[in-house]
Amino acid sequence: MPLHIGTPLLESVPLSKVSGRRVFLKMENMQPAGSFKLRGIGKVCEEAAGRGAAKFICPSGGNAGYAAAWAGRELGVPVSVIVPVTTSEEAKNAITALGASVTVTGESWKDSNDAALEMAASEAGARYIHPFDDPLMWDGHGTMIDEAAKQGPKPDAVVLSVGGGGLLCGVAAGMDRNGWGDAPILACETEGAASYAAALAAGEIVELEAITSVATSLGARSVARGALELAGRRPVISFVAPDGAAVSACSRFLDDHRVLVEPACGISLAALYGESTLPESARTVLVIVCGGIGISSRKLRELEKTKF
Repeated sequence: MPLHIGTPLLESVPLSKVSGRRVFLKMENMQPAGSFKLRGIGKVCEEAAGRGAAKFICPSGGNAGYAAAWAGRELGVPVSVIVPVTTSEEAKNAITALGASVTVTGESWKDSNDAALEMAASEAGARYIHPFDDPLMWDGHGTMIDEAAKQGPKPDAVVLSVGGGGLLCGVAAGMDRNGWGDAPILACETEGAASYAAALAAGEIVELEAITSVATSLGARSVARGALELAGRRPVISFVAPDGAAVSACSRFLDDHRVLVEPACGISLAALYGESTLPESARTVLVIVCGGIGISSRKLRELEKTKF
């Protein structure tokens, strides 16, 4: 039985009004684990547990680790989450509250990933859980589109955030199997974490020197190769905006919908609240509200005071 739940598809009157389009929201922030990550990571963990995994080890900026911790708790499998120093206290506390162990290693997710791989190789029965680069995971993420296809109209475009590219690959897979393959995907990133935009511009995987964005959940210095490859098979449009735009969108979304999300999610909302690279022909738009656990009202107020 899947660990994730079906989430609502809501039409946003405020975003529709400000953008001049008909905007629908897939509310993945309502997953039990706080973000879309539970769909794919839950599927990977269920399969691993069925094959006798004795432990899950997941390198994460926060949300993937929380999803793995949630899955481990539900499946009765211990979990170790390896996070970089940029991971918020909110995220670390939430993960440990589920009974998982948290180890802080390195300046970025890449450092945490190296440590997780070493740990998994040294512990018998351990299953390494990649937070975004796994086709089985992408298939799980794609179930949100299976649901959306039954809940509302076919969109002219889908808007989502990109960190390592797992959500992008999963949504693309779901769109393809539901006959939405011709609709473009607007891939949204913040400046300082735009590894996908860099890869699209170069035509190859690019590794950023560092992550300098406050949207730390987007903190993969390079994206999954599958994310770059799908841009050659389907329409993908890059959108990159400053941290300030993402934080402002989080605040406006909280006022408009009484929903609190991370800046990593806010950057997708910013594409509708302000100017974006969405084509004029995209009159009906689906936004993946990916959620995130690394935020609180206190932290959002602090971010609002930051001079970006």
